[in-house]
Amino acid sequence: MIRTQKGISPTNTLLITGLFLSLWASAASAAIALDRTRVVFDGDQRSVSLSLSNQNKQLPYLAQGWMEDEAGNKIQSPFTVLPPVQRINPGKPSQVKIQSLPTVKTLPQDRESVYYFNLREIPPKSEKPNTLQIALQTRIKLFYRPEGLAIDPYAVPPQDSLTLTQQGDTFVVNNPTPYYVTFVDAARQKGGDGVKDFAPMMVAPKSAMPLTVSASAVGNSPVLTYVNDYGGRPQLNFQCTGKTCVVVPEKK
Repeated sequence: MIRTQKGISPTNTLLITGLFLSLWASAASAAIALDRTRVVFDGDQRSVSLSLSNQNKQLPYLAQGWMEDEAGNKIQSPFTVLPPVQRINPGKPSQVKIQSLPTVKTLPQDRESVYYFNLREIPPKSEKPNTLQIALQTRIKLFYRPEGLAIDPYAVPPQDSLTLTQQGDTFVVNNPTPYYVTFVDAARQKGGDGVKDFAPMMVAPKSAMPLTVSASAVGNSPVLTYVNDYGGRPQLNFQCTGKTCVVVPEKK
């Protein structure tokens, strides 16, 4: 938020506001690009390397990385980021490593745990006077997946075991699996448009959560879109009988 001060004319205020809006609109084209939208940290790994690149062809940028827990607190264990800060020259690639520490073995081994990797790009100091600079930040989920929970890519996806239970005009998503499931869209039928006002939601392992739109909005054949390990967006097609809905397996 930009606050105006006494002595700033309306014209200057408009110029500053216009500059802010212009910079905000360009946030989608951040200089430091990350090669993925999520990290799955398997229990048999000691580290995971992420690829970075400076999309700006003229200016070097600093890339600052750190980890947060589910509550948004900065942490140094059981995961840490190396290096925490690095310079990336114009148009050049680089890497950042997420390293596990011995304390990772104290995490639950019967289900996933979730953390957040943060990457902030810091632009070089501008030589132009009265220039507003913004440090853009990317935040993605890191799922720690214990070694005994490795997923067979050729087997039926564990998400197929999810069910919906209707309670009044609300569907409750039941997740009996040991994995987090993030939903990003809902529709009334396969191939249909997404339901208006659906809010993305993440259902924790072995838990339940109300769908963020009404049961009447998705009807008797709800279609929920989730995000898989690779950032893809498969769909779960449900068929309801009475108050319970189950996934209809895709035909191979």
